[in-house]
Amino acid sequence: MKKIIYIFLILFCLNGCVFVNERGISTQYYNDCKEYYDATGVYQKECPHNIIDWQKHESK
Repeated sequence: MKKIIYIFLILFCLNGCVFVNERGISTQYYNDCKEYYDATGVYQKECPHNIIDWQKHESK
């Protein structure tokens, strides 16, 4: 029984590549964000969702 558990844990740990980037945890090493200024001159940044997203909280 222990062998099955160990094999399962090894397979679970090696089942894919997961990266931690500045926006969260993703399956891609680099963010695929689109950055642009809209017609009114406001900066826009559109990023695909990560597995886990986190945001930096700005102190005021």
